[in-house]
Amino acid sequence: MTTAHDFTFKQLDGAAPVALKDFAGKVVLLVNVASACGLTPQYGPLEKLYEAKKDAGLVVLGAPCNDFGAQESGTEGEIGSFCETNFGVTFPMTGKIAIVSEPRHPFYEWVKSELGSDALPKWNFHKYLIGKNGELVATFSSMTAPDAPEITSAIDAALKA
Repeated sequence: MTTAHDFTFKQLDGAAPVALKDFAGKVVLLVNVASACGLTPQYGPLEKLYEAKKDAGLVVLGAPCNDFGAQESGTEGEIGSFCETNFGVTFPMTGKIAIVSEPRHPFYEWVKSELGSDALPKWNFHKYLIGKNGELVATFSSMTAPDAPEITSAIDAALKA
């Protein structure tokens, strides 16, 4: 059976790949991000969430994507610098991914096969909660703030599972 742990992303700085299997036993909040979006301020609460719950086993993983409104057009170096300088981001970031454009990252092909195309992101800052065993626990729309009760309670439940 395929799980999220079967997928790997390129790392933002081009170093070793980010293998989701390396987060086995942890809960992952995977978010497609963009630097020039009206929702970009969500980086702030994402970082606060990561800082508050990383010791309990939460990993926030940002995945830059330029597919929605061409709002992540910078280089990977520019993206990393922007996130660190403007929002103090310390959570891991992947290299740029494709969700709508081809070839779509394999993780999102898997999400489509598991939950249908309606579960794919429609905009920047869509969130997937991945449980300790790599299962998709929940999906949250772009407009759901990272510190919204439905997200924090789902994270807490997944951390306790």
